[in-house]
Amino acid sequence: MTDGGLAEPNRIRDFPVSFFSTVMGLSGFTLAFRRFEKVYDPPLQISVFLFGLTFLLFALLAATYARKALTYPNAVSEEWHHPVRISFFPAISISLILLAAAAHGISDALSLGLWVIGSVAHLVLTLAVMTAWINHSRFEIAHSNPAWFIPVVGNVLVPIVGVHHAPADISWLFFTVGMLFWLVLLTIIINRLIFHSPLPGKLVPTLAILLAPPSVGFVSWVTMTNEIDAVARLLYFAAVFFFLLLLAQLPKFAKLDFTLSWWAYSFPLAAFTIATFQMGLSSGKPFYIWAADGLLAALILVIIGLVLRTIKAIGNGEICKPET
Repeated sequence: MTDGGLAEPNRIRDFPVSFFSTVMGLSGFTLAFRRFEKVYDPPLQISVFLFGLTFLLFALLAATYARKALTYPNAVSEEWHHPVRISFFPAISISLILLAAAAHGISDALSLGLWVIGSVAHLVLTLAVMTAWINHSRFEIAHSNPAWFIPVVGNVLVPIVGVHHAPADISWLFFTVGMLFWLVLLTIIINRLIFHSPLPGKLVPTLAILLAPPSVGFVSWVTMTNEIDAVARLLYFAAVFFFLLLLAQLPKFAKLDFTLSWWAYSFPLAAFTIATFQMGLSSGKPFYIWAADGLLAALILVIIGLVLRTIKAIGNGEICKPET
């Protein structure tokens, strides 16, 4: 058999679970546009088109990863037992939860179905990942990185659409778990960043994930309480600080070679954009709307850049190849 004949099986075998971070970014982009449309009520509802596109992408990625699981189960097992890549498995369930939020108002039945499947799957994955962390025999502090927040973020996302689909206590359960372990993991990650070796180049973009938990936490809190209170302000301005901290890292980010981990920039920025729109809508202060407009413009540029660079990388065979 020629090398060309082996190309497709190898790409399937080496298809990374982290590819689902693209769905997280595009779903966040869709929801950010939804907030923009809520403010300005434009005649063209771009978010509907973005939802359809993102849903199709998720279906394609899910089918591809399912094929990998059936054809190369050992490769999936290797990812699950990897100290970094294990954190990306909950990106699958997070994608479903985000798609459920994006579907709300378009098809409530679809939104409910996606939310139930995504929430149950995420609870199972959160328990499985944390069990793997607790019972490990190979993890070291150097393995910890901001991608460990991914299971946490999914729990905090559940209430955003969960308040429409289930009793309030369900949303509070997920929110509590997510925020509790955000604080626990934040302590671990900051300790690792300050007192231990720097993040490897491929993981440096995951620093952007620091922005996601307080941003999503703010949106969920306001969704559940319907007010901007002290807790809401605490979460929002924590997100503001992390955003400023990330801006200070731009020179470092600019020197990095492209990898799929660059998509870590997209969802946190989308979450902060959504939070800022929410702050403007709930507080009635136009400054936050103007700030959100600027963030959305930046998010558009980031998404366009990521899509183009990812397409180029796929064409050049830079993605779906064995880890070196």
